[in-house]
Amino acid sequence: MPSETPAAYDPSAYPPFAVTVDLVVLTIRAGALRVLLVRRATEPFAGRLALPGGFVQIDEDLLPAARRELAEETGVRLGRAHLEQLGTYGHPDRDPRMRVVSVAYLALVPDLAQPVAGTDAAEADLVPVAAVEPLDRLAFDHGRILADGLERARAKLTYTTLATTFCPPEFTVTELRAVYEAVWGTTVDPRNFHRKVLASDGFVEPTGETTTRGGGRPAQLHRQGSAEQLHPPLTR
Repeated sequence: MPSETPAAYDPSAYPPFAVTVDLVVLTIRAGALRVLLVRRATEPFAGRLALPGGFVQIDEDLLPAARRELAEETGVRLGRAHLEQLGTYGHPDRDPRMRVVSVAYLALVPDLAQPVAGTDAAEADLVPVAAVEPLDRLAFDHGRILADGLERARAKLTYTTLATTFCPPEFTVTELRAVYEAVWGTTVDPRNFHRKVLASDGFVEPTGETTTRGGGRPAQLHRQGSAEQLHPPLTR
């Protein structure tokens, strides 16, 4: 059967729907895993906490839209960060305004400067993940999106070197272990962790410098190595 030509295409024959982007931005501050949240200033869900995000403009691609919405709502511009598409969320009733499909992104970043609320956000803050639960307190289906983002981040730390993304450019193995403890929400055996990290080819590399910022004896500083995958993986 011949395909429709542009002249035969009738957009009004199809129900309209909108596309949004939402971002799960995770960082670590004061030893706690935190997520960037905004408090909505407008309906729907005025006064509720939500992930930063918004509508994709008609002439805009998805990733530029995500970066724009993040900057407009929170003042955050992602620099040294890991950013990946997390998933697509399209339940018919997820937004009371109209049929809306959202493309969510996951960002893992070093500690951020204090966010500043803008556009339709009344507040913006880095909230400890433990303080957000139960996740259904969030607007729309953002609790589900956040839960998916947390599980993706926790899983990725087992088989990739992305934990170093949370660290400053130079860090100690102890500081790296604190990342795993914050993200996994569990205690990690120091000796086993130290041994596994240094035995994993390309995970970290020494800088040749030491630091006493953690107190006690000088500790070796490391930087991110060349590897992207961990062999063997670390276990929770």
